[in-house]
Formats: sequence, structure tokens, C-alpha cells
Amino acid sequence: ADTVQTKFQRIQFTPDLLPADLLGTLIYNQKEGNFYTRKGPIFSNLILADEINRSPAKVQSALLEAMQERQVTISDTTHKLDEPFLVLATQNPIEQEGTYPLPEAQVDRFMLKLKIGYPSREEELEIIRRMAKTDEAPKVQAIISPDDIKRARQTVNDIYIDEKIEHYILDIVFATRDPGKFQLPELKPLIAFGASPRASINLVLASKAFAFLKRRGYVVPEDVRAIAMDVLRHRVILTYEAEAEEKTSEEVITQIINKIEVP
Repeated sequence: ADTVQTKFQRIQFTPDLLPADLLGTLIYNQKEGNFYTRKGPIFSNLILADEINRSPAKVQSALLEAMQERQVTISDTTHKLDEPFLVLATQNPIEQEGTYPLPEAQVDRFMLKLKIGYPSREEELEIIRRMAKTDEAPKVQAIISPDDIKRARQTVNDIYIDEKIEHYILDIVFATRDPGKFQLPELKPLIAFGASPRASINLVLASKAFAFLKRRGYVVPEDVRAIAMDVLRHRVILTYEAEAEEKTSEEVITQIINKIEVP
């Protein structure tokens, strides 16, 4: 947050967390005889929802409006959130005791799902050199401003994407819904729910952003293939049969990407 000069809030999700703890609530002012809004930690630019699956669904769902509409409604008043606004969430892949699965509607609102494994030997060496100290954490320098991010977003919108690439993206997404039409009948009993229209939207946006980071003004199929797994892995819901066969969504998506013809 310091590098982009924005506000940051880390929210530790726990089983006893309430939606009001996240969004805010109305407080009665006895002196003035009226209510005023006490805003919660969601009113920031970068939100880290730490161990989001430790809270029940009603708390997780409190993020829905903020993530989709960039606004929060408290009582009968709607409050706009500051731009840029981004929600990052973590889940502990090891401990499952006392956790609640995220509702599919909320999972779908996350643009990307990244799997972070162990660092390499060189990366961990750099980590211990920076962090194995008893004094304060390393300081970071601001490199861009929120206005720079807004301008970069507009530039991403202007990245050119050919109609053939758009149809390529649609083929990948539609293959998760009806794999039989794409010569993948063996996947039909493995997929309970395919990717939603948000997958198509976010795959286009992510491909444009990837091209932007590669300093290109246009999208190529390799951009789509590079980012497709992160966009789709949490949107393809597998059947019990797939789980019994120990299939993962990554394996299914990889099979689809390898099958769909590249323009």
C-alpha cells in the first residue's frame, strides 16, 4: 500500500466476526439525539481479508456489494468506496477445522485465484536476509500514485483485442459448461458447474492487463493461456465423481486449454 500511496486495512476473519465489524454500523449519539454512521475497515483502498474462510457465510457475503458495486449500504444509506479498491483474501490450505466454505457467488467475484507454494531456495535466502531482524520491518518507497493506477486502468481498457481472440476466450469458457460440444465428452461427468459470464469478462480484462505488463498494445493467444488458469480455477465446480477420482479443477482446465484450437 505504501508503494502506491493508498490506505490499507488487514481484517482477521474469525468465527465470531459480524458483518457490522466489517462494514460499519449506526451509533446513537445521546447528546445530539440522532444516529451517525461509524464506518468499518472496509472503507479503505486495499483490503486484506486474512483467512476469509474462518468466518461464516453471512460475514463473507457482506463483501459482495463492496466487491461488485464498489459501495456499501449501511441502514438506508449507500456509501461509495474510494478508488482504487481491491480485496485480497487468503485461505489456509492445511487447517480445515473451524472453517466455512466460501459461497460460490462470492468466489466468482474474485478476479483471480493464485496458489502460492513454498519459495525457491534463492527466494527464501532473500527472505531471511530481509526479515530475520529484531528491529522494524524494511521500509518501502512510494513509486506510483493512485492517479497513476487510474490512468493505467484506462490504458488497459484501450488495449486492442481481436475478434478471433474474443471467440477463443469464449470457446474456453463454454467448454467448461458443455465440454461435449468441444470433443471433450469425458469431462462432462466431472464438471458440476462451468464458469460464469464473469469468467469471460475477467479473462478478457486479465489478458489485456497481461499484455500491458508485457508492453504490448494488443492481446495474443499466449496472454490468454498464461492467465486462464488463475481466472478459471475457482470458477469450475467439480462433481463428487471427480473428487472420487481425485481430479482437480486445474487438471480439467488444462485439458480444455490444450484441446481448444488456438487462433
